[in-house]
Amino acid sequence: MSRLERRCARAVAGASEAVIACLQGGGTVYFCGNGGSAADAQHLACELAGRYLLERPALAAVALTTNTSSLTAIGNDFGFAEVFSRQLEGLGSPGDLLVALSTSGGSPNVLKAIEVAHAMGLVVIGMTGMSGQRMAALCDHALVTPHTVTPRIQEGHIAMGHALCELVERALFGARGAGGAMRRARAGARSARVTPPPRRSRGTRRSPRVRRTR
Repeated sequence: MSRLERRCARAVAGASEAVIACLQGGGTVYFCGNGGSAADAQHLACELAGRYLLERPALAAVALTTNTSSLTAIGNDFGFAEVFSRQLEGLGSPGDLLVALSTSGGSPNVLKAIEVAHAMGLVVIGMTGMSGQRMAALCDHALVTPHTVTPRIQEGHIAMGHALCELVERALFGARGAGGAMRRARAGARSARVTPPPRRSRGTRRSPRVRRTR
């Protein structure tokens, strides 16, 4: 565990419990952010929807930063400040959860998403830096990187986000993870290997060889 993770362990644990409760209740975890924080939002959403460390079922996680048609239509018709909140109005439900990322804590579209999320009954986790105290105060759980330089804040967000994903996976799937499940997956992959075709005799046509994809 890194020094940053140790300093923020209590906040990360509380945020992970909120994510676990959301997913156990059938909810969806939404992510939003701008620029590098948009990339981090997509990164963390795919850690849940795909996998982090464990072989396990998919978890309901959606980044609100990926649909260019929605982003440009909403930005054009309603203004850039509503590109996340407008999507959340259509997709979100009480019991869902929003993870809002802003290194400065002052992004208008992220703050608007937090406002709408609360109005709709969503729990909000905010990820920001030392200058984002106003945003942190608006969130149910605040993961604050103790730095003022944007790249360092983003690195902190990924470190804390990874710790959160690990806690969520362990809580929801326990021992059905990297140990037994991955060994079973490797064993299944070995048994699925295609054996080469028998040698052909002269004058017979060779069957195409099937290649196993990974």
